Amino acid sequence: MIQAFIKKGSFQDSVSLMLISRKLSESPGVEDISVMMGTPANKSLLEATGFWHPQFSDATPNDICVGIKTESKNDEAITAQIAEALELALKAVSQGQQGGKRLLKARSWRTARQKMPDANLVLISIAGEYAAGLADQALDDGCNVMMFSDNVSVEQEVALKTKARSKGLIVMGPDCGTSNIAGAPLAFANVAPQGIIGIIGASGTGIQELTSQITLAGQGVSHAIGLGGRDLTAEIGGISAMSALRMLAADKQSQVLAFVSKPPADAVRTRVIEKMKTLGKPVVALFLGAPITQKRDGNITFAATLDEAARLAVLQAEVQQRAAEQPAVSGGKISGLYAGGTLAAECAMLLAEQLGIEADSDHHHGSMLDADGHRIIDMGDDFYTQGKPHPMIDPSTRNQEIARLAQQPQVGVLLLDVVIGYGAQEDPADSMANEVKKLRERRGASQPLAVIATVTGTEQDPQQRSRQIATLTEAGIAVVTSLPEAVELACQLIAPPAVGISDPAPAMLAGVSVINAGLRSFADDLQSNEIPVVHYQWAPVAGGNQRMANILRKLK
Repeated sequence: MIQAFIKKGSFQDSVSLMLISRKLSESPGVEDISVMMGTPANKSLLEATGFWHPQFSDATPNDICVGIKTESKNDEAITAQIAEALELALKAVSQGQQGGKRLLKARSWRTARQKMPDANLVLISIAGEYAAGLADQALDDGCNVMMFSDNVSVEQEVALKTKARSKGLIVMGPDCGTSNIAGAPLAFANVAPQGIIGIIGASGTGIQELTSQITLAGQGVSHAIGLGGRDLTAEIGGISAMSALRMLAADKQSQVLAFVSKPPADAVRTRVIEKMKTLGKPVVALFLGAPITQKRDGNITFAATLDEAARLAVLQAEVQQRAAEQPAVSGGKISGLYAGGTLAAECAMLLAEQLGIEADSDHHHGSMLDADGHRIIDMGDDFYTQGKPHPMIDPSTRNQEIARLAQQPQVGVLLLDVVIGYGAQEDPADSMANEVKKLRERRGASQPLAVIATVTGTEQDPQQRSRQIATLTEAGIAVVTSLPEAVELACQLIAPPAVGISDPAPAMLAGVSVINAGLRSFADDLQSNEIPVVHYQWAPVAGGNQRMANILRKLK
């Protein structure tokens, strides 16, 4: 049997009511309970789930409907008990505080704007049937919008996103589970250090996993912009995806972009990729489940998994940071002199793939690559070791090749390896650092040379890895962790300066001030992170009577 009562004029967000409902269902004598606002959609749900009671016919969208399934014979006592418990739960919600500071609240849009006149973002988590109207109002007032709410029609989404684009704003959502703008956690967000990787995602947990993996790898995130689950469908056409790409392209903090989504519509994917190519920044693109026909397309690297996308984004971020520390050698050639044959082979393979040239197949005189002015040499080849020790033991042969670069001004980047361990020379980094120093002195300031090295070995080796790295770094040699990073950095240094979008960065990316409409905990999280926020205690206008609401809107 269903017992029921209505609490008039007490609008609450649906998530809070779900949590309250779960807590009340644990009350003695209660089999199950449902606590919902009296919206038309919720009334249908109450009927479908077996909680309907005739009393609910008179409920408005501003009223709370409570349906109780009970086996107790003392129904009136159970109802009174639940009504009292509901009052206490609602009071706890309304009096919630963060860190002893009371949350700023408003009961009307006008009051919310007065209390937060510089608000530039509205976070909406109200019932979907009302969310579009509030989003439209926010856009009219010059605010960006994040819609956590779902159940918004495709037609409404297209209209809202088109309006936002015309105003230089963005609508994230509907059904946008996460974003993090300028350190402001919006909805389901993770704590991450500030960094140079900007994330865009139609997948909420995809953004969160990328953020987590990037953080674990020691890099940080500038912004994470959610799009909503439908943005890359043919019906929506990637409107917000294009806006987000444009925003982060103009943001100086976002030096590397990572894009993640489920497979988009083919035409939308093509349009998004073409947009990515114009940004002048490295982009890691992950279209989950979509076939990868090529690994690289200009400034875009395609990933197959979230783990790979995070690793590639971190690599690109580290390359950008190291590139800023190196001399400008745009248009120069790359020379690699390797003691390790396998290292030389991998370097040649990666460089050939990156530059679109052919690696050597016959390896004459240790040549692993010799094309378009770029050369990778295996100094451990028999040609160099006849009657001489291997370069891992005696660096003199390689040092001679390094010295010859003084007469090769076209070489702008030198790639080297330091291999330590038992059997290797006592201090290879010191010998290399001295030779590089002499080479730079011979070439002079007019012929800058960037030098990039990898170190193969461990901290426990006799030469001690960290000591070798310190010696190289002190000599102005960039020490990277892997050959892919070395090749990526070398290619970045010789590439012409990137020309991207020159639009000014949106003010929102410098910092957000938020009007939160719906779930109270979202506002609490923002306040605990010292983000300016006012909690708009939204309720349906005119008790949910759409005709009356339209009349009131016209009167304003």
